[in-house]
Amino acid sequence: MSRGRVTVAVITRNRRAELERTLAHMTALPDGGPVIVVDNASSDGTAAAVRENFPQVRLVRSERNLGAIGRNVAVGLAGSPYVAFCDDDTCWEPGSLARAADLLDAYPSVASVTGRCLVEPGLEEDPLTPELRESPVPGPAWLPGRPVLGVLAGITMFRTAAFEQVGGFDGRMWFSGEEELLALDLAAAGWWMCWVEDVVVRHRPSVARDSAERRRLGIRNTLWTQWLRRPVRSALRRSLEVLRSAPADATTAAAVVDAVRGTPWVLRRRRVVPPDIEAALVLLEGPQRASKARRYIG
Repeated sequence: MSRGRVTVAVITRNRRAELERTLAHMTALPDGGPVIVVDNASSDGTAAAVRENFPQVRLVRSERNLGAIGRNVAVGLAGSPYVAFCDDDTCWEPGSLARAADLLDAYPSVASVTGRCLVEPGLEEDPLTPELRESPVPGPAWLPGRPVLGVLAGITMFRTAAFEQVGGFDGRMWFSGEEELLALDLAAAGWWMCWVEDVVVRHRPSVARDSAERRRLGIRNTLWTQWLRRPVRSALRRSLEVLRSAPADATTAAAVVDAVRGTPWVLRRRRVVPPDIEAALVLLEGPQRASKARRYIG
């Protein structure tokens, strides 16, 4: 059982129907735990619906859209050794919360367990799954899953102490691709992250999303992460690869402008990862170039 060990943290904004479906599932899990919902200034009645239909859920209603920082708020309130993030359009399968918590119990050097994501309605594997399953990142033989240097927040359970040690998600990133910087900081702090086949999370992609805005933020945040944590040559090489994979359109141009505007902040916060982590990042570049999930065309 995961009760007493795990808090489920959900961030949401203007997706009332999807959130209600997710909460109905997560609050009924036999291995579930307390649920915290951070409502990022929804205007569609989300907060009222949670209060009325899910009184057992702890609701935090923000007056502004916090983006991914809403997860930091939830972690600060959790009071449990582990926090499982769940988006308003993802649901952990029965037994998966307990499985991930058991692994974190058994392996105190592991900061996070990322599950296998199945996309509804057909339950095909998420396009990023092959990258995670076949991750070339070196790791110790005892690790309970594939070692990774990246996570997908909505399908990952974190060790609270590790998450808080590195400061959680960076507020400047806000949303979309914000996990990459967190993962690198966890690795630099000596933590392991792994992907585990039998931890399963379902994803029903929401239609209520601004694809162009998510792409702009995703490109910007990827560029920022390279220059925040990688040596200059690697940051330049990877930045060019990201831009070559993106359409030459107004959204990409806006992302580049935003990234350049953030240069003073990046230079102040720049902290290059240790050589062993940089070597692992280089190993990941081949799979990333071949990945259909990293084309920045959504």
